[in-house]
Amino acid sequence: MHRMLKFFGIITTLGMLLVIIQGALVTQTGSGDACGPEWPLCYGQLIPENPAVETLIEYTHRLVSGILGIMVIALSIWSWRTIGHLRETKLFAFLAVTFIIFQGLLGAAAVVWGQSDAVMALHFGFSLISFASVLLLTILAFEDGKPASLTKPLITKGLRWSLIGNLIFAYAVVYTGAYVKHTGSGGACAGWPLCNGILIPSLTGSTGIQFGHRVAAGLLFITILMMFFRLLKSHLNNKPLLYSGVLTMMFITAQVASGAVVIFTGFTLYATMAHAVIVSLLFGSLSYMAVIASRSSIR
Repeated sequence: MHRMLKFFGIITTLGMLLVIIQGALVTQTGSGDACGPEWPLCYGQLIPENPAVETLIEYTHRLVSGILGIMVIALSIWSWRTIGHLRETKLFAFLAVTFIIFQGLLGAAAVVWGQSDAVMALHFGFSLISFASVLLLTILAFEDGKPASLTKPLITKGLRWSLIGNLIFAYAVVYTGAYVKHTGSGGACAGWPLCNGILIPSLTGSTGIQFGHRVAAGLLFITILMMFFRLLKSHLNNKPLLYSGVLTMMFITAQVASGAVVIFTGFTLYATMAHAVIVSLLFGSLSYMAVIASRSSIR
């Protein structure tokens, strides 16, 4: 059922992950202004001639983002028409299209007029929402026709709010991470887990921004670990919820570890990009668990 829709959804989901990777590459290499203060043209050209490496990075990011924007719109319309009878389809179709547009407009505005660090930190968050919405549309295509016992399990009220709360908190943590990057605060705390050799450093300036992100990430690990123990205790029989919980636990552990690697390796390109990919996968798995929580009955 829905074979072609599933295939297109998988391709679009992977494409959105590529956009996130390219965005991290643009930020890490400082290539955001490598096409000059122009958009969609690059130095007044549709296709730049003899581009520098930074220009090529920025230009390909724009190109791939544009192609994926069209694919996201196509997937949303296709899903709306094919699996629109599922409760969440229209919401995720709307979110996918809305936030891919917001992402593009914010990127264009930053190039042409410039934006504050606080506003630019939203760019990554918009990408995550669009990515998660595309992922969830794809999952809905796979779920269609499955028994309600799998897609709508009985859960406790506490677990429901834990699942939804972790998703909201994760988005806030992602924002603090993006803010660290855009303010150039990544190197303000030498060492890990201590910051400049002390447990609680001065909470001003770049050090406060970096340390705040570390604390938020640590708290997220704890809240997800508590949620995971609840799943193991009461929901071993529900495979979608259990498997997504296992993935979420794996991703948050990898995220914390990759954050330490970023520090120890001196913010190398590959470490930073891996950090962005893992947090995207974490947000996707949390989003699916929150969907299950929202549709489930309370016992």
